[in-house]
Amino acid sequence: MSNPSPPASPWWTPSVHQDRRPFLLARGRIAAAVRAYFADEGFIEVETPVLQRSPGNEAHLHAFLTHWRSPGGETSPYYLRTSPEFAAKKLLAAGETRIFEMARVFRDRERGATHHPEFTMLEWYRARAPYETLMADCARLLACAAQAGGVREFRFRGRTCDPSATPERLTLAEAFGRFAGIDLLPLLAPPGEEPEAAPLAAAARAAGIRVAADDTWADVFSRILVEKVEPRLGDGVPTLLCEYPTSEAALARPKPADPRVAERFELYACGVELANAFGELTDPAEQRRRFVIEMDEKARLYGERYPIDEAFLDALGAMPPASGCALGFDRLAMLASGARRIEDVLWAPVEIS
Repeated sequence: MSNPSPPASPWWTPSVHQDRRPFLLARGRIAAAVRAYFADEGFIEVETPVLQRSPGNEAHLHAFLTHWRSPGGETSPYYLRTSPEFAAKKLLAAGETRIFEMARVFRDRERGATHHPEFTMLEWYRARAPYETLMADCARLLACAAQAGGVREFRFRGRTCDPSATPERLTLAEAFGRFAGIDLLPLLAPPGEEPEAAPLAAAARAAGIRVAADDTWADVFSRILVEKVEPRLGDGVPTLLCEYPTSEAALARPKPADPRVAERFELYACGVELANAFGELTDPAEQRRRFVIEMDEKARLYGERYPIDEAFLDALGAMPPASGCALGFDRLAMLASGARRIEDVLWAPVEIS
C-alpha cells in the first residue's frame, strides 16, 4: 500500500511564498494600472460598507451571516457583502456619476482554482451611459492588465487568449445556436412571464444534456450554458456574451428592441468568466417583483431567504439611468500574471481546513 501524500505546505512557508511572490507583485502593478485607467476616465474611487442588511437577492448567491450588538445588548442580523452593488447605486442616487471600488467581498460555498470565499471585486458605474460603453471599458482593462502583468497572452488550462484583441460580441441566442444547436429565442417568455421548462428541456436532451424531471427553466438554461457554451468562450480572443434572457438578469433592464432579453453581458477569457455587467434596472416595483421570485427560488432550493433592502428600492426611484459592471479582480490578476490558480495572487488566502 502506498503512503498518503504529505499535506501541502501552508502559504506562509518561505519557500511557498517565494514561489508566489512574482504573481503577488504583478497583482500590485495590475491594481495600479486599473486605478490609473479609471482616474484617466474621470472616476472617483469610493469605499462602501462590508456589513449590509441584505447581501443581495439572487437565488444562487450565498452570504456569511453575522450579528451587530448594540450598546444596550440588542442584536440585529447583518451580512458580509457579496457585492458593493446596493451601496454603489445609492451613491448614484445621491448624485455621483462615475464611481468605482476595489471591494473586498465574501461568498459562502465557493472554493476552487477560480473561486475563493473572500475576494476582490472591481465594480464601476457610469451614469447616463449605455452598457456598450462598459464593453469598451472591459476591452481596455484587459489590455492594461496584461501590460502591467508582463504577459502578451492569457493562458489557462490549455487555452490561450489575446488580451489586446478586439473582443468577439456574441448573443446568448447566437451562442446556444452555435455551440448547442438550440434555437433559444422562441423558448423565451414574454415580459413579466416565466418561461416554460418543458420545451427547453426537450431541446437540451436533443443536445445530449441530462435533464431531471423537476428541473426548472433556469436549471436547464444554466446546464446548457455551463456544459456547452462557457467552455468555448474567450478562446483566442475575449468574448462578450450578451443579451441574456430577462429571467436570467434580475438586476438588468430589458432591451428596448426585444424585452424578452436584457441588457446584460459577461466577459470571458480562456473559458473563465471575468465580468458581469448590466444596463441597470431602475424600476423599484419591477425590481421588487424579481427579488421576490429569486427569494422564492432560494427558499425552494436552499431553505432560506435574504431580506430585501427597502432603502435600496427607494434609491432606485431617484437613481439616474446607468450601467454598471462587476469584474473579478483576482481572476484578472491570475490571467494577467500567468498564475495557475486564484490563491497564487492572494497575499494571504483564507485558511480553511
